[in-house]
Amino acid sequence: MPEKKEETMLPEDPDMLASFLNMKLRDHYPTLDALCEDLELDKEEITKKLKEADYDYIPARNQFL
Repeated sequence: MPEKKEETMLPEDPDMLASFLNMKLRDHYPTLDALCEDLELDKEEITKKLKEADYDYIPARNQFL
């Protein structure tokens, strides 16, 4: 039986969420798609929540700004 992945706890605060995701993107993932796939996160939900706080994902920088 495959081992179940531990659930990733994301910060609720948009500024903390952007900081958390940027750290993960910088240190471990080449793209937001790779991060979302690996951590089983909903990319649309994350980008929508951060867009509401004036953050946009910039693929060329692999970062939320």
